[in-house]
Amino acid sequence: MNYPLLIIIAILILVIIFLLSKIFVLRKSIKEINHLFQDRLTADTNTLIHISSRDKYALKLASDINEQLRLLRAERHRFQQGDRELKEAVTNLSHDLRTPLTAINGYLDLLEKEDKSETVERYLFHIRNRTEALTSLTEELFRYSIVSSSQTINCVRMNLVKVLEENLVSFYGAMKERNIEPEISLPNSPVWRELDIDAVNRIFSNIIGNALKYSDGDLSVTMTEDSTITFTNTASNLDAITAGRLFDRFYTVEAARNSTGLGLSIAKVLVERLGGGIVANYVDGKLSITIMF
Repeated sequence: MNYPLLIIIAILILVIIFLLSKIFVLRKSIKEINHLFQDRLTADTNTLIHISSRDKYALKLASDINEQLRLLRAERHRFQQGDRELKEAVTNLSHDLRTPLTAINGYLDLLEKEDKSETVERYLFHIRNRTEALTSLTEELFRYSIVSSSQTINCVRMNLVKVLEENLVSFYGAMKERNIEPEISLPNSPVWRELDIDAVNRIFSNIIGNALKYSDGDLSVTMTEDSTITFTNTASNLDAITAGRLFDRFYTVEAARNSTGLGLSIAKVLVERLGGGIVANYVDGKLSITIMF
C-alpha cells in the first residue's frame, strides 16, 4: 500500500474542504451584506451593516460600505433640509404675494368704474393682464407647496376613463380658442382603479394645460385598457433635451413666459405618490407624455 500517496490525497481533500468552506462563508457574507445594504438604502435608519462572519475581508468590505452609508446619509439629510427650506420659502413667498395682489386687483376694479381716457384704458388693460398673470403664477406656487408637503392620499374606486373624459371636456373652450380638434382614443369599457380623485384631476389638468401651452395646433390623447395614458402634441419650440427637463421644478422654456414650470413637476409628484410612473419623450417634433397607473 502506498502510504505517502494516501497522505497526499488526504491533505488535498482537507485543503479542498477548507477552500469550499471559505467560499461558502464568503458567499454567505456577500449575500448578507447585499441584503443589509439594500435595506439600509431604503430604510430611514442610522443602523449600519453588521455581519455574522468573522472573515477579515468580509468585515473590511462591510466597514467600507458603512463609511459610504454615513456619507450618503449625511448628504440625504442635507438635501432633505434644503428641500424643506425651499418648500417653506415657496409657501411664505406665495402667501406674501397674495395679499398685495388682492389689494391691487381691488383698486383696479375701482378704477374700471371711473371715467378714463383711451390711453388710460389701454394702460389699465395691460396692468390688469400682467396682474392676472402674476396672480395665476402665485396660486401655482401655493398649490405646489401644498402638494409637495402633503402626504395624505384618499383613494377611492374610480372609472379612469370617465375622469379623463371629464377633464378633456373642461378644456373644450380652451381648445376651441386655439382651433385644436383633439384626437381621442379611449377604451369602450370602464377602467377601474383605486386612486385619489383630487390628485388624478390635478394630474390630468396640468398635463392637458401643458399640452395646450406648447402645442402647435394639435392634441392626441390615447388610453389603453391597462390604464396607460399618452398625451401627444406637435411642439416645434421644444427639443429632446428640453423635453427631458419638463418635470424639473421651476424649469420653463422661453415660450412659456407666464409659467412657473411647476405644472408637470406637480403632476410627477402626484403620479409617483399614487404608485404610478410618468415619462416624457420627444420624437420627430412631437412631445409625448405618458402616465402608467
